[in-house]
Amino acid sequence: MATAKSTKSKAPQETGPAPFNRDEELAAYRMMLLIRRFEEKAGQMYGMGLIGGFCHLYIGQEAVVVGMQMAMEEGDQFITGYRDHGHMLACGMSANGVMAELTGRRGGYSKGKGGSMHMFSVEKQFFGGHGIVGAQVSLGTGLGFANRYKKNGKVSLAFFGDGAANQGQVYESFNMAALWKLPVVYVIENNRYAMGTAVTRASSQTDFSKRGASFDIPGEQVDGMDVRAVREASARALEHARTGQGPYILEMQTYRYRGHSMSDPAKYRSKEEVQKMRNEHDPIEQVRNRLLAGGLVSEDDLKKIDAEVRVIVQESAEFAQNDPEPDASELWTDIVR
Repeated sequence: MATAKSTKSKAPQETGPAPFNRDEELAAYRMMLLIRRFEEKAGQMYGMGLIGGFCHLYIGQEAVVVGMQMAMEEGDQFITGYRDHGHMLACGMSANGVMAELTGRRGGYSKGKGGSMHMFSVEKQFFGGHGIVGAQVSLGTGLGFANRYKKNGKVSLAFFGDGAANQGQVYESFNMAALWKLPVVYVIENNRYAMGTAVTRASSQTDFSKRGASFDIPGEQVDGMDVRAVREASARALEHARTGQGPYILEMQTYRYRGHSMSDPAKYRSKEEVQKMRNEHDPIEQVRNRLLAGGLVSEDDLKKIDAEVRVIVQESAEFAQNDPEPDASELWTDIVR
């Protein structure tokens, strides 16, 4: 006697981002760890009075820029605000040059005259960290216009935060980019607190991927703490922009562990909230756990990578303290007259 087949449907399986292979996991792990260790050292040096001015650390947000770099093609440009150290390291700029700029030395990327918030590298297609909130969005749109004019197949990526997303010039840029179908990807790094105010208190629309809706700019929310999700979404966005379909918005849902800047005690959130994010969503620990769980590396292998990264960071700190300060005559150079 035949048995009746069950009509009960299987529960749909959850689908996540496409997995990385061993080399991709290791590359992401190494770069994110370099950014983390560099920023930790920068915070330490700031506390010692070796770094002056403002200093905005990228600790916790490493997966965003690393994942995007993994999806970019050679010649693509990118531009960001003043939380820029991680972006520079991710594109291959020297740790020595970045740290020396933080301490105001000749070997810095802006000859010691720009500090933490103002660095630039034509060679690496990094068009700067910018201190004016939202300014990089207009400039990044301009880069996209140049690409379209030159028909060079390159895409401009403009990074900005949830706070900057409320700036008027952002929407003027959106309108222009959509009207002329410019090859621009707008990356909103939503770390939830802008300069110190929760997005729920400062933004009427907290789904930042929809900010381009009135201009018909597509967007999506991305787990900015998972480097695989970032790479996957970035590839889609870059393909959209590169193939003449116009701009695209990526809302990277991320989290900064430190205050807005080194002078911010971040009393607007609890220590428990920060610790919960570290324990459950840390971008580096996620990769580390996958590498170990999959038997791709040993604990000793990861310790070796950490040791190598620490050497790079320590050497950058020593260089940044021993390199000469710029000559007074540099005050009159690099000025547009």
